[in-house]
Amino acid sequence: MSSTAFRHILGRSAGVALLALMGAAAVFFAMHAAPGDPALTALGENASTETIAAFRARWHLDQPLPLQFVLWLVNALHGDLGQSISIASGTSVFGLIADRLPNTLFIGIYAIVLAVLISIAAGTAAALNRGGAVDTVATSVAAVGISMPDFWIGYVLVYAFALGLGWFPAYGFVSPLESVPGALHSGLLPALAIAAPMAASFTRILRSALIDNAHRDHVRVALSLGHGRSFVFLHHIMRNALIPYFTVIGLQVRYLLGGTVVIERIFGVNGLGSLMIDAAFGRDYPIVQACALTFLLIVLLANVIIDTICTALNPRMR
Repeated sequence: MSSTAFRHILGRSAGVALLALMGAAAVFFAMHAAPGDPALTALGENASTETIAAFRARWHLDQPLPLQFVLWLVNALHGDLGQSISIASGTSVFGLIADRLPNTLFIGIYAIVLAVLISIAAGTAAALNRGGAVDTVATSVAAVGISMPDFWIGYVLVYAFALGLGWFPAYGFVSPLESVPGALHSGLLPALAIAAPMAASFTRILRSALIDNAHRDHVRVALSLGHGRSFVFLHHIMRNALIPYFTVIGLQVRYLLGGTVVIERIFGVNGLGSLMIDAAFGRDYPIVQACALTFLLIVLLANVIIDTICTALNPRMR
């Protein structure tokens, strides 16, 4: 490994660590600033003052906020995310996340794969038939898809394909750890609800990038040298168009996770998003902080992967 590559990796790692720390701090202090008391949520409004004081002392809620954050951060760096204080009192937060994370990752990856497949097919067809009927249909559908929120698409899919045709379950999800075919079947509607708006955005980006690269000088030079149109399209047009395309995918990961939180509630997916919502309503600080940190690390990791792919596609960036 060259010194330049090593410095690049070191710089990216330091950036990821810094952003993770800042995100964890933001979530921690924002959650504690929100109205509501986890002691009253867990014990009830009729709990005695002594019981509430003992509860707060047990979970270090009587300590100053900066000290609480430092204690949580030190434990998190040692792999201890704490225990649930309300919705699953005494249960390891790490265990709860380990149980739920595979479902969320499966739905998220499923959605990304669907969005990529749909957008590559539609964007390529639209660019190759610029100004034609295929281009008009693809761009029109993309414009409509961008304007539709994922939760509304979810309800439409449930009404059409679950309640109407009965092809898919309207509620519930089979974990991929239990059955991959079952997860693919039961997860198609929630994944498609998340993928539809992303696919519309990806289609427009890819179409524009393909059209722009088709008129570049290096493409005309390649054609003048006698290379076939298919070869030129794949190696000179598509390859360069994929750089902004993958960049947009990296930017959409944060919205993908946000959509996953909502869609999990609609379709009854026992994932990280639904756990985080339950914990937020229950003022279960350790779970909310751990879920937010997990989501943040996923976003940062996805951006590192996208950056690596774009570097591999663009020789100038290498």
